Amino acid sequence: MAAKKGVRIVITLECTECRTNPDKRSPGVSRYTTSKNRRNVTGRLELKKFCTHCNKHTVHKEIK
Repeated sequence: MAAKKGVRIVITLECTECRTNPDKRSPGVSRYTTSKNRRNVTGRLELKKFCTHCNKHTVHKEIK
């Protein structure tokens, strides 16, 4: 039997400044994983998180 999909799904958040800035400190991109409720939050999630590569709090957007 197929497993039923739940309401909460696991998503990945990626730093927007690391992705767009080619001349940064290190070659990596900051990523976080979290979960969201599909019924309450239908759009892409954006949170301010600490980026270890930028060494400051930046906006992290949901990626596929």
